[in-house]
Amino acid sequence: MISASIFLGAIGPWQIAIVVVLVLLLFGGKKIPELMRGLGSGIKEFKDASKEEETENKK
Repeated sequence: MISASIFLGAIGPWQIAIVVVLVLLLFGGKKIPELMRGLGSGIKEFKDASKEEETENKK
């Protein structure tokens, strides 16, 4: 499994700033909270499913 630190090491502060500006321009300030909420719930569902899979595999 590839570590997240490998990817974060390749991204500098300028690249992050450019991505943030592009996201603001594309989606606007009002849509961003909705997008983040959806992303958070998707991540939560993924974690729950992976934990459930682990417990089934242990049995």
